[in-house]
Amino acid sequence: MTTLKAEKRDMQTKAKKLRREGYVTGVVFGREMTETIPLQITVKDAERFLKTGGKGSKVTLEVDGTPMEALVKEVDYNPLKRQILEMDFQALVKGEKVHSTAEIVLLNHDKVQEGVLEKLLNEVSYRALPESLVEKIEIDVAEMKVGDTIKVGDLAIASDKNVDLMTDPESVVVTVMEVHNAAPETAETEEEAPAEQ
Repeated sequence: MTTLKAEKRDMQTKAKKLRREGYVTGVVFGREMTETIPLQITVKDAERFLKTGGKGSKVTLEVDGTPMEALVKEVDYNPLKRQILEMDFQALVKGEKVHSTAEIVLLNHDKVQEGVLEKLLNEVSYRALPESLVEKIEIDVAEMKVGDTIKVGDLAIASDKNVDLMTDPESVVVTVMEVHNAAPETAETEEEAPAEQ
């Protein structure tokens, strides 16, 4: 499990000032914690972690030298500045189910020869014990053809007895649509349509 170093944040210092100084702000909360701990993490450490992890990832959060197992609950970005603003964590408790999300990653989409691949879901929501948390769901779409559809219920996570699925199993994750060449069709339909009196 990846370790991410953090420091307790002095709430007297405004978040904007900390961001200017090269920090990402955040909090860690949990059922067995007496209070939520405000955090500051260096941008460098946060960026390094987010290259491989993200929302729904497990991490060893080292707060002022004290390690705790945590789940990344939220990552806020400023899309214009491409800047990480905030990261929130939930401290994991053995035997306690937590709500999390698993990112859906499509593999080999360049191998789909016919039709257009349409991804309709980016993540699956679920509850599980810390040891059963899932970060990513990888789907190999190389063999998919026009008309093929994969639903949440078809994924391995749906049959994992240690996971309580929150996303509807009937939700479509990915489908292959037929390619329609729109321009000529509209011309034909216009010609076929009877003229209105």
